[in-house]
Amino acid sequence: MARRASTRKRRPRNPTLGGGPRAPNYRKLTNPFPPVSAFSEDRIEDIHNNAFVVLEEMGIRVLLPEARKIFRQGGALVDEDTGMVRIGREIIVEALKTAPPEFTLRAGTRERDLEMKLGALTFLPGAGAPHATDLKRGRRPSSLSDYRELVMLTQYFDALHMVNPLVEAQDIPTNLRHYSVIETQLTLSDKFPSAYSRGSPQTLDTFEILKNFRGLSDDEFQAEPWCYTIINTNSPRVLDIPMAQGIIDFSRHGQMTVVTPFCMMGAMAPASVAGALILSHAECLAGLALAQINNPGAPVCYGAFASNVDMKSGAPAFGTPEQFQANLGSGQLARKVGLPWRCAAGSSANINDAQAANETQMGLWSCIMAGSTILVHSAGWIEGGLTVSFEKLITDMEVVQIIAELCAPTPNSEDDLAMRALWEVGPGGHFFGCQHTMDRYQSAFYDPLIADWSNFGTWTENGEQDASQRALTKWQDIIADFEPPKINEDRKAEMEEFIAKRTAEGGAFPVS
Repeated sequence: MARRASTRKRRPRNPTLGGGPRAPNYRKLTNPFPPVSAFSEDRIEDIHNNAFVVLEEMGIRVLLPEARKIFRQGGALVDEDTGMVRIGREIIVEALKTAPPEFTLRAGTRERDLEMKLGALTFLPGAGAPHATDLKRGRRPSSLSDYRELVMLTQYFDALHMVNPLVEAQDIPTNLRHYSVIETQLTLSDKFPSAYSRGSPQTLDTFEILKNFRGLSDDEFQAEPWCYTIINTNSPRVLDIPMAQGIIDFSRHGQMTVVTPFCMMGAMAPASVAGALILSHAECLAGLALAQINNPGAPVCYGAFASNVDMKSGAPAFGTPEQFQANLGSGQLARKVGLPWRCAAGSSANINDAQAANETQMGLWSCIMAGSTILVHSAGWIEGGLTVSFEKLITDMEVVQIIAELCAPTPNSEDDLAMRALWEVGPGGHFFGCQHTMDRYQSAFYDPLIADWSNFGTWTENGEQDASQRALTKWQDIIADFEPPKINEDRKAEMEEFIAKRTAEGGAFPVS
């Protein structure tokens, strides 16, 4: 039977559809998924109210006298003999009123600027590790060279949005390390940089370098966040000297503070998800209050990082059901206070194997489903934070990029309905050669970063490489071909002169 002729006009062929590879935009992402809850609203209210009990009746030990003074000025009850600070509910409520729910992070170029608000999504690689590892050089104490290479990889991937302290440059003395770290970030990346909170001398050095390198006046630097720091409370219920000083210094200068308790259930927090969230919420609210009392309107992020320990050994565990539930609950609490917030993935595996992939993916998806704004340890983090793996950073980025793809609207134009292809290909035919496919074959689908989709025979002929071996080649190629962003050479020279001068003066030692 002859096919009935279509009365629809044929659309002219778009020559750009199949004319080149895909060029996805991963730089500014919005979470496409509705947040998922772990607890009922009544139970979240219970957790929130019990956090006030912790702050008002139990209190938190604050080791820095200046921080205790600020809390006292804000109305908190302070015991100078014990360092205990009891913070009333009304103090927290007023602090949250001044904390901005939305603000813009200023990177090296306006194209790299980021919006901090609920619903936005940013990915960061693994951070804070004292070791690095790769298949070529093995596991080792991390060095400045390792840090520089990992910053290059961070810069390469558009789906990584900020630079963080991926590994410690242990070959650089601690009184000089902050100079090497900020110089590396500013010369090898144009993304939003991080800064240590290890005492005012180091912090103020970093602010001075960053301000001058960006060509800012003091007022311009203080008016918007140009860098950020992570503040980890010492759970349970201790805010130590460098962390309290970091909150004060960053809030005073208008830079972003991310207050993140690190509550390991069964060790530094109760052995239950709800109990750990009460403690984490209380500690985070205390840090946020310190920032707002010190400088109302200072940019802050709610932070949470709770998982459990192995009750047989005490070792930290990640990618667990309990971490998943804690992340979902943290998202509910962040939405309750109305602030952008930080969450984390991670892995306890010792190498880049299936365990490592499973744990990180479970952590990633828990953060995505919880509505996290800043997603830390999304790539490369193993051994519970003791090591960053070059190969794992690459293999994890496959997942991060796929999630980034899902943040874009699903194509649904008239051409995507593919009716002309359905008319063209008859029963039992195939779509490989039809016009619709030819128009878009180079750009239709996600192009894998490291996955091998070849059949077994082809894979065998190509050397039987597993994902880690392919990742080894990938990261080496990225570094070999790396081109740093264009920078102002005069400002670079001024930075080097400042660092040389401060180095000659002895630098700045960490404060503890």
